[in-house]
Amino acid sequence: MENGEWRKGGYSPFSILHSPLQNLTTNQSHFALRPSSFVLRPSPLTPMTSYPAKIILAWAEAISGNKDIRDWLMQNGYPELSVFVFALHNQPEPRQWLMDNGFPHLMALINGAEGKPNAILWLRGNGYDILEKMARAADNSEDALLWLFNNGYGDMATVAQRIRKVKNDIEENNSDVHRISGV
Repeated sequence: MENGEWRKGGYSPFSILHSPLQNLTTNQSHFALRPSSFVLRPSPLTPMTSYPAKIILAWAEAISGNKDIRDWLMQNGYPELSVFVFALHNQPEPRQWLMDNGFPHLMALINGAEGKPNAILWLRGNGYDILEKMARAADNSEDALLWLFNNGYGDMATVAQRIRKVKNDIEENNSDVHRISGV
């Protein structure tokens, strides 16, 4: 995913989308804002298990690179899951959007997957036990991954595996001597 891929038409939708009452739509040439048709959930800090199973599956597919599903999530009331995909690819504006719009738990999931222990502690301390396990599983903990599978969170384990693949691929590309040296 290229760094500016979320940007269409020369501006960042993340710099202007600060409310769950707004929505981004796409057309052939650019992102545009329109009034929201989002169904408001009780709180932006609701546990991940409050998402329907098909949305968790769609999120996993979006993380794996399915742009159509990623865009569908954005247009159908799950902008945080769509923005998460961009944030996972180290894009600073989507990361800030998650923080500014009530989804610090998703940013903590990414930070935990990147091996940042304070993110794991924050998730655990704020009652996001499943996200904490997902973050550790995404950071290559087989024990955490097995815990998710063995305790009825197979869908979350699948998301963690997809996050793991993306993060490991990014790390491999950043460590590749041939890419670094330009050879």
